[in-house]
Amino acid sequence: MSTASAEFWAQLPLGRNVRLLTRDDQGVAALAKPAGALSHPNTPKDQPRALLTCAYDEKRECFVWPAAGGVESRLWLLNRLDSATSGVILVAAGEGLAAAIKAQFARRQVHKVYEALVFGKPRLPDEIWRDRLTIEKRGGAIRTGAAGNIPAESHFSLLRTRAGQPPLALVRLEPKTGRSHQLRVQCARRRLPIVGDQTYGDFRLNREFVRATGFKRLFLHSMETRFEYEWAGRKAGFSAAAPLPEEFTAVLG
Repeated sequence: MSTASAEFWAQLPLGRNVRLLTRDDQGVAALAKPAGALSHPNTPKDQPRALLTCAYDEKRECFVWPAAGGVESRLWLLNRLDSATSGVILVAAGEGLAAAIKAQFARRQVHKVYEALVFGKPRLPDEIWRDRLTIEKRGGAIRTGAAGNIPAESHFSLLRTRAGQPPLALVRLEPKTGRSHQLRVQCARRRLPIVGDQTYGDFRLNREFVRATGFKRLFLHSMETRFEYEWAGRKAGFSAAAPLPEEFTAVLG
């Protein structure tokens, strides 16, 4: 039995250009987040540019907004994407359901696929990347380094290349661990900085790229998320995909 009606999903206060991709009958859903949107507002001033344009309960990790009859509606956030990253992000319509899905994340049983446009020419077409990172919070911001004791692992594969100066490559990245900024740091460490990365990327090449193409964004996209879970005595599978944004294909030709 569904934990949320069709009307509930239809009346979500979605942010600008945020779309409902898919949902299941137990209350798990996937939204497509555009680049620049926040996974959740940090302050009330952030609400207009967040995934949902309403209040956010940080302790319970859910969005809250008024519904008909003076009742509050809630939607639980299951994972986060950096504001500059676009693509699939997961939500749930119930607190217990959300806890069950988050347990899957903790057990590394959620399969995530990203695609990124990078500067440079990959050394190999397919690799397993293993690193040990440092993760620090500085003034409310997270900064990840490439030399530490936190294990990070990703599967890298080459999809397409574009010759020129600098060469560009479209790559697939499948993180096995979920560290903050993991993919961005792992790419930069291998001299394959993600196009538009304002923290770990190549700042000179970023400026030249914007002048040449007019596209100013981080070219990292959450393509697909899938997992299996059990809730209310039922086993279910969930899968969602967000198409690659047009600017990726426009650059590659």
